[in-house]
Amino acid sequence: MELYEKRDKLEAYIKEKGKLAVAFSYGVDSTYLLKAAHDVLGDDVTAIIARHAAFPETEYLGAKKFCEKEGIEAIIIEHDMLSIPEVLSNQPDRCYHCKTALMSGFLEKAYERGIDTVADGTNADDDFGDRPGMRALEELGIVSPLREAGLTKADIRILSKELGLPTWDKPSMACLATRIPTGTELSAETMKRIDAAEKYIRSLGFSQVRVRAKEGTARIEIYPSEFSKMAQEDTAERVSSELQRLGFSHVTLDLKGYADGSKQKRS
Repeated sequence: MELYEKRDKLEAYIKEKGKLAVAFSYGVDSTYLLKAAHDVLGDDVTAIIARHAAFPETEYLGAKKFCEKEGIEAIIIEHDMLSIPEVLSNQPDRCYHCKTALMSGFLEKAYERGIDTVADGTNADDDFGDRPGMRALEELGIVSPLREAGLTKADIRILSKELGLPTWDKPSMACLATRIPTGTELSAETMKRIDAAEKYIRSLGFSQVRVRAKEGTARIEIYPSEFSKMAQEDTAERVSSELQRLGFSHVTLDLKGYADGSKQKRS
């Protein structure tokens, strides 16, 4: 199917719903979906944004600002993910329990506004094989219009660029809990520290960053093509000093580097 046939299929799917609530994270996929839905449905589309410990503050603020700019109603939900025992203890099925509670809250808010359908930004590239969070979406009846239309991540970036969306070339994101080893109890403090560390490294011009936290050590993942930038004495010293200031006892660089999608299967 050609790109614009997929786009037309998406718009027809959205139009058929009549009213739609979009789970909005300000990522590449959900931003395009929200924009497309607003273009088709106008005021009959609502964005629902969750604020929680594993959601970077810059993403939360970006989501709010986007909705304000586009004139889209936004509902903010405070999601206390750490009150869920299976999430707090960071079990292998953490995402299932977190997503079930989160999306149940989204559905409740949508129903209060007379909206029967909540959509998320899952696309045609997303693998349902080993992702507990996807199972939660299916069980709750959350729809995935991008997936239904056959739109891939590459397709969505092209269409987003054509619409002038600021997210068209945005690096992939994942919840901050994915930076902490399974079985290690989560804490808001640790995730806030990780968020601040990644934000600082990105501010130095690195295009993609993950800071993995284990027993006080920060293991930095960046693209291998940017190793030489990190190896510069001034940069390495600044990163090390800042992350130690944030509370990490040791700072290391993962020599395998960051690989898109290879480490984010859990969510």
